[in-house]
Amino acid sequence: MKPFVLDRYGRIVFPFNFLPELDFSVFDTLEEFEAVIRRDFEDKARTETEIVARLAEGDYRQRYWLLRDLAGHLFWIDRYAMTMYERRPTRWRDVARQRADVFLPRLIDVDAGPAIGALQAGYRGLPPGSDERAEDVMFGILLDVFRSRQTAGVGIAALNPTVGEALARPDTLVCRLLNYAPDYPGYTVDDILGYAHPVPELEALMRHAMVLHDQFRWDREQARLVSVKDLADDDVVVVLHPRNADVARFIRRARDGQPRPLITPRPSPPRTPVTPCAPVDVRARFTVMPRLEALAVCKGERACTNEDLVRNAAYCWSPMTAEEIRAKTGIVQRLYTELTLEELALRAARAALVKSGRQPEEIGAVLFCSCTSTRACPSVAAWISGQLGILQTHASYDLVAACAGLAYGLSQAARLLQETGRPALVVCAEKFSDKIGTVRASRMIFGDSAGALVLGPAPAGAPPDLEVFQTYASGPMSEVESIIWPNPTFDNSITVHGPEVRALVSRYLSQMVGELSALPDPDGRARSLLESIDLVVPHQANKTMVTNLARGAGLPAERLYFNIERVGNTSAASIPLALHDAVREGVIDRPLRVFAPGFGAGAVGGYVVMRVAPAIAA
Repeated sequence: MKPFVLDRYGRIVFPFNFLPELDFSVFDTLEEFEAVIRRDFEDKARTETEIVARLAEGDYRQRYWLLRDLAGHLFWIDRYAMTMYERRPTRWRDVARQRADVFLPRLIDVDAGPAIGALQAGYRGLPPGSDERAEDVMFGILLDVFRSRQTAGVGIAALNPTVGEALARPDTLVCRLLNYAPDYPGYTVDDILGYAHPVPELEALMRHAMVLHDQFRWDREQARLVSVKDLADDDVVVVLHPRNADVARFIRRARDGQPRPLITPRPSPPRTPVTPCAPVDVRARFTVMPRLEALAVCKGERACTNEDLVRNAAYCWSPMTAEEIRAKTGIVQRLYTELTLEELALRAARAALVKSGRQPEEIGAVLFCSCTSTRACPSVAAWISGQLGILQTHASYDLVAACAGLAYGLSQAARLLQETGRPALVVCAEKFSDKIGTVRASRMIFGDSAGALVLGPAPAGAPPDLEVFQTYASGPMSEVESIIWPNPTFDNSITVHGPEVRALVSRYLSQMVGELSALPDPDGRARSLLESIDLVVPHQANKTMVTNLARGAGLPAERLYFNIERVGNTSAASIPLALHDAVREGVIDRPLRVFAPGFGAGAVGGYVVMRVAPAIAA
């Protein structure tokens, strides 16, 4: 888990966007680690040659863009040390000679003079941005770090020789520090995370500069490259130690070259069902008609704006402005919580129970829908049942249907209602904020919140509120794995593959519209159930994407309701939140027939057609 923190000003900060941390327990081979490193560092970083060439060709418009490229380059060339090793200045006499976890990298002697001169001249020739002084400070830090690569940066590989191995090659160059001062100034974690600047881009860049400075906590002008054979006992040298036990174990695995055998199953070609499953017409199939008794939500209490994302830009993010994020996703802010997922869900459940007027002993089933739960035993549903004081239910269990969670949850609740005749509590909750890491595509979209509904039996002879439901799952493996968590190749963070997500949403929306077009209007006023729909409240995935795909499926934008701009994508919780906000905003100002489609991870899909009255909202 990689949660956000609040700085001294009460603003959201993502430490892992500035202090690189990888989970080395998931890497077996050097190749696996290299794949992650390339994605996080190399793919977004310019080389020294490219930066100097861009300066010569006049490609930089302002100093900020040079500073950004320089910082990205410095993260890239120091990628292995930053993620794997701790640099420890140590007297040569005290360096362990025989240990397998102490390393002396073979450094390369390079002439940084021409590049340094080009950077200095190029920076002076560029126009400053909104804060020239701050940019000058950053350039001074970054240029100082750039100089240090001559003695301590270039040549550090993922796997380095032990001290014993380095001594076997006396020509090995190491970094010797003259007049080393253990108290050489640096930045604390509080300094880095607490830095604030009114320009979001400069705030992120200054944090990056601070982190890079702290990789070399000594006077750069007093560092020299010397052969290991020329070291004296009292010389201070820079030695590498693994950052933690997981790194040490990975180094041993990689050096041994004996990865654990992994068997990756080959998927069978996808085959169309013999007979597609038809939507469930509740009136025709069930005897106990479902009634929506209550709807309650618990939203994340911390707003993370697009400006917050910019001021937290990670070293591996390509630049985007707050407006560009809004145009791409339709989101202005997403909501995060400091509560646990279980606490968030419980608050929504309690509020729904109170609104319904039901007592705990009346509830026949509790269903918890989420794709971000880390609780395996007991299930969150059973935990909620116990917290509410329910001595026994007919069933309390968790459903993992991601963004189709509401459709799955209500469909199961309607079936259980036939067995028990007692109300079912459906809780949909997600907490994404601590599972995203440095993956910007996910950080732009996902948020935290919970929604809960009570589905009870309608009075005898009354029509159902839940009229039709349908669920789907699976498809081609490319769509099944379009959203993955945890994903070892993305440092166990949530990963979204956009083209595959768009493909499954397009496929499911077209199928849903076709099914609703073929069903009759239960009231007999329209030609089809689709034409009788008053409002479409889709899963709040990505406003721009869903609007475009819905239009292609025959659903015009004016029929759709969105609240994603204020809360983000909350997966299973998104439709309950949107319904609640639609009531609060007066969009649902009378009982309306609502079509609520959901689609997402696992190539799941589903929808409900239901009557929603404003009176059910807590």
